[in-house]
Amino acid sequence: MSGAKRRSFEAGHRPKFMVVVDGTPECGRAIHFAARRCARTGATLVMLAVASPPESFEWLGVEDAMQAEAEAEAEAMLGVAAVGAREQAGIAPETVVKIGEKADAILELIEEDQDISFLVLAAATGGQGPGPLVSGFASRAGASFPIPVVIVPGDLADDEIQALAG
Repeated sequence: MSGAKRRSFEAGHRPKFMVVVDGTPECGRAIHFAARRCARTGATLVMLAVASPPESFEWLGVEDAMQAEAEAEAEAMLGVAAVGAREQAGIAPETVVKIGEKADAILELIEEDQDISFLVLAAATGGQGPGPLVSGFASRAGASFPIPVVIVPGDLADDEIQALAG
């Protein structure tokens, strides 16, 4: 991280809450919480989906076709999530698709958009631990991480999220 200053409260800017849309059950909890917080505070919701890069193929066009398919799947997932955010909180989120590893894509988007003020993740439910994203970013969210990480318990009901988020 370059340590670039966040600009979310400067003139012409507004804070953004970022969620990662990945199709996991807990992802919906993060979206609901972030959408409600955005509606309550006047912030913007940024939804990121990350498409995995295809393996290299020697056949002409196969790699490009696989990449296009992965991007289309990510766009479709974002479309469904955006409809949910509009229904839950009456907001229209920004959507972003990146190619690569999730953690790298998250950090890249935070670096690119200096209005992103919070990364909202939800913990997985069950005995498997909090999930790979929460585990990975909880360890990074120290002195060198540029924004706060909000971790939403994955088993919160809609009414509990509304009571917490507004």
